[in-house]
Order: sequence, then C-alpha cells, then structure tokens
Amino acid sequence: MTTTTAHQLPEQLPGLDWIADPLRVGRLSQDFAWFSPVLKRELAGKRGDVAVRPRTEDEIRQVVAACAQAQIPITVRGSGTGNYGQSTPLQGGVILDLSGYNGFGWVRGGVGRAQAGIRLSDFDAQAKPLGQELRWLPSTYRSATLGGLFGGGFGGAGSLNHGPLAAPGNVLAVRAMTVEPEPQIIELRGPEAMLLHHTYGTNGIVLELEVALTPTVAWTECIVTFTEFDTALDFADRFGAAPGLEKKEVCFLAAPIPAYFTSLAEHLPAGCHAVMLLVAPQSEDGMRDMAAKYGGTVSYRKTAEEVDKSHKTLLEYTWNHTTLHALKVDKTLTYIQSGFTPATRLDQVKALEKALGGEVMMHLEFLRTKEGAFNCSGLQLIRYSTEERLNQIMQIYRDHGVQINNPHVYIVEDGKQNHLDPAVVDMKRRFDPQGLLNPGKLRSWYAAEETTPVQAPERQTA
Repeated sequence: MTTTTAHQLPEQLPGLDWIADPLRVGRLSQDFAWFSPVLKRELAGKRGDVAVRPRTEDEIRQVVAACAQAQIPITVRGSGTGNYGQSTPLQGGVILDLSGYNGFGWVRGGVGRAQAGIRLSDFDAQAKPLGQELRWLPSTYRSATLGGLFGGGFGGAGSLNHGPLAAPGNVLAVRAMTVEPEPQIIELRGPEAMLLHHTYGTNGIVLELEVALTPTVAWTECIVTFTEFDTALDFADRFGAAPGLEKKEVCFLAAPIPAYFTSLAEHLPAGCHAVMLLVAPQSEDGMRDMAAKYGGTVSYRKTAEEVDKSHKTLLEYTWNHTTLHALKVDKTLTYIQSGFTPATRLDQVKALEKALGGEVMMHLEFLRTKEGAFNCSGLQLIRYSTEERLNQIMQIYRDHGVQINNPHVYIVEDGKQNHLDPAVVDMKRRFDPQGLLNPGKLRSWYAAEETTPVQAPERQTA
C-alpha cells in the first residue's frame, strides 16, 4: 500500500491552483514573525511542502478530504500579516491559502457576513455604501483577511468603542469545516464560535464569518503633538475616555518613536510625543479644546474625503504598523505586547517609563477590554540586546502588575500567558480528530490526547 505525500496532491487533484515553486512556497510559509529576533531564529527553515489556493468551498473540501485520508498536515493561511509564525508550518504538509476564497456575503441591518479570505478593506468597501463599517480595523487592513484577523488577531482601530474581537457580540457566528475523509460543515454561533478565535487555525477551518457592524462615520484624522510625556499621556487617556466625544482610534507614541515616521516628519517636531487619532467631525472642536487645555498642538488634519483621495491613512502608523515603520529605520528593534490594569493604568505607564525609558519606547493603544473597561494596551518598542534581557524586561512589566502577551513565542498557550479553556481542545477533537491542523502549536492537545507532541524547532545558537 502506497502512502500519498503532499508533493503528490497536485497530481491527485489537478484542477486546483497548486503552488509548488520552492521560492513561492517559502514565502507562503512565513508571516511577520521576523519582528521577533527570537522567532526569526527558531522558525528558520520551517516551511510547507506545497501550497494550494482554493476558490470555492468544494475545492477546499477536496483538499481537506485528501489530506485527512493521507494524514497530511494542513496550515491554514490568509494574507500572512500575523506576527507569531501562525502560518509557518512546523511539520511541512499543505499550506491552505484561503485568500482566494474571498466572497462578500451580505449586510442586514448591523450585521455582515463574508468568506474568510476577504480582505478587510474589501469588506468595508462593500459595507459602507450600505451605511455600515467594520467595528475594528487592524493597521494591516488593506491586506489582512477577515479569517486571518479572527484566527490570529486581536482587534485594532475601533476597539476603543467595541473592545477586541473577543468581546461578546462582536463575532456572531462562524461556518467551519472538519478535517476528515468526508469533511462536514458546521455552523457555530455565539460563545461556541469564539472557541476558534485566536487559536492560529489549530482547531478548525473557518470558512465564513458573521460579524456585528457599526454605522459608517466620515472619520477625520489628526495628530496632536506635545513637549511633555505626562501631558501627552494624560490627554490621550482623557480624550479616549471622554464619553461625549466620538472617536475610533487614540494612539500614544512617546519620543523618540515619532522620529521613525520619516514620511510624516513635517508634522512631527523633533523630540515630540504624539497622539494619533480618528475623530468624528462633530467631535473635532471638543477634541481641539481638550488638546489646548493639555498644551497640545494639532499638527496634522485630514478629512475622510482627503484621506480617501490620498490613499494614505494614519491607521497605517498605529498598532503594529508602528513597529514596522521603526524597523525600516532601525532593524535592531523589536517589541512586546502588554495589557495594563484599568484602574491603575496611568500609574503603571509612568512608572515603567521611569524605570525603562530609553531602552523601552512607550506605544499605547487605548481601548475597551472585552469586559468593557476603558484601558490601554501597549506595543512597546525595545532596543534589543539579548533574549535574556528581553525576558527581563517582560518580567519587569509583570512585576508592575502588567500582563504580557508574549509575541516571541509560537505556541498558542505561551502567547496568551494564561490557562487555555479546555473547551478549545474539545473543539479541536470535534473538528480535527487526527490533529492535522497546524501541528505543534497547541500544546494542550497533546496533553489531552496523551500523545507525544511534535518536536518544536531546535533552538539554534545565535
């Protein structure tokens, strides 16, 4: 009896869009994990054997059935805008690129539905003429897919109003496929659907998502600059929390981060601290009054119409695009992800700036937690020296009561820094009984199955 290998699947299913060229497969085996010098080292050389880009549910079914029959690993991928090696296969096999499965479904009232491979920008472009827009946009929205955001993302602009994706009521349903010789299609709704969220595609193949939307607003984009760290921080916090001032994004960037934005240099005085924001037109006067009270200067302003015409948005300087712009200037930098305590957030931020300023550059995104509390989350830039020092910095943050969601690991549980809900593993047992989805990234699966886990990549010396 011969065993089918991943390399033989293109011959077995010749009607599909297969990618076998080693260079292209190599590119499809990567995401933005290179933001982390640790992941860059640990994931080096890890890649799929072959990739496929299905465009219909039936084509996806054909691939999944063949892989299940031959026990070939599957790594599901969107546009590869993640940062943790989510789309890097540890065990080879097939890369299932869903970026071609990108149909827009419908908008009904404040709800929208689309296939997982749709780009977030395309979803918004379809929804806005109907008076609705996505509740959250990551800075990668031009290329990131809806399924990719669900599988490995957090939220983005708009989380200030609606919390992250994980907040109840944001994601309403998913349509998912099991990995079996005869794949099943199952609709999950509410909390059950969220068991597939942020699991790197390890416990189910998401085909469609149904999400809550919000009425469209013609957002005005502004930068407010300050000479003092504390006043910039206090303004960002006060404006972000102001209930009567409508906004979608408040991003605090301490010096010297603004200096990395070379294309915005004329709007960012040397040594300034900057707050980037999206504000509703009717709230702009209130924002300006508040900025003046804190000694800020509005150095940049673009209306929604001007943003559309310029094809340039401040969103692409916030969230992890901040890290990307900084790395273009200084490739020795890296970053961490932090979650503050709502009641003491400003005290924590100021204490950490005092303790680590210069080595750690403060970048904060203001948001609502999934429970609804106003808070800030950090994507701090780090002057990287050694992995040991990086771990020390993260521990200093923890010692100040700040949660670290470690972006330098590729195991689901390690990044979350907390206990995984056992129901996530139960869902994997339901949707992926053979453990073929992105193997090696969900440690709890192996403990639950009492099997030996796939060996992680060997650590290499620098």
